[in-house]
Amino acid sequence: MKRIAVLDDYQDGASVSADWSAIRERADVVVFHDHVDDAQKLLERLKPFDAICVMRERTPLRRPLLEQLPRLRFIASTGPANASIDMDAAAELSITVSSTGGVGSGAPELTWSLILASARHLPQELASVRAGGWQTGVGRDLAGRTLGIIGLGKVGRQVAAVGRAFGMGVIASGGHLTDAKAQEAGVRRVDQDDLLRQADWVSLHLALTPETRGSISARELGFMKPTAWLVNAARGTLVDEAALIAALRAGAIAGAALDVFDTEPLPPDHPFRTLPNVVATPHIGFVTEDTYRIFYGQTVENLLAWLNGAPIRTASA
Repeated sequence: MKRIAVLDDYQDGASVSADWSAIRERADVVVFHDHVDDAQKLLERLKPFDAICVMRERTPLRRPLLEQLPRLRFIASTGPANASIDMDAAAELSITVSSTGGVGSGAPELTWSLILASARHLPQELASVRAGGWQTGVGRDLAGRTLGIIGLGKVGRQVAAVGRAFGMGVIASGGHLTDAKAQEAGVRRVDQDDLLRQADWVSLHLALTPETRGSISARELGFMKPTAWLVNAARGTLVDEAALIAALRAGAIAGAALDVFDTEPLPPDHPFRTLPNVVATPHIGFVTEDTYRIFYGQTVENLLAWLNGAPIRTASA
């Protein structure tokens, strides 16, 4: 009987989002609800398995690990692509990697949750009510303010549309953005440095590439207004984390609203957990009922296809 591992299922989402009965009739399925960072402990955990189901990029599967898993023949990844899997190594080792569809509304909706929470000081106001208090501060209006979007792709365009609905002026920048594409989205294209200077909220929606990694550094943060917020629900490593922490501690910018981080789960003693000008959520942009139903439902379909030797929807890096 094949052995299948389901990794990083923090909320027991696999069992409630899909019917695994057809898989369990033919394979031993083990669900892990915790995350393992230690390389040796992860290796020992995965050695007994023929297939691994990964939730997005929570557990990277790089060549040094894959080369030490001789039983592994199938990786079921959620989402259409997974940059944390070494696709070249998997192909060389005859490990098939499958993909799934997804729901595109989660990230833009969470982005707006972060923007609204930062504008109206929701963490502090919620804490005050729970502690028996009342109003603690004065919120900022969105109408008439400027939203700067770096990366006007599918997610960025959805975020821009909501910004316009709130009466914000929306500007955008990006390596391949043209005036025509910006106008189609109802926004104005500007140079990134000008965007950073003008925006009251700077929201990142770039794909993570070698070129974009660390693209928001001390230099870029230095252009931002002291009243501006940086919002990141895309990828943590788009931002130089040390530079951001320094800017937040110095009050160089008003704050940061973050859903993604360099290291996840975020270490217990990390400054982002305690800095008063940080609104932080635990990478929940894609964590929705509809998304999980697609992710795990199609994971089950891919596993059945693999067990049956049928064609599989393969993934890309």
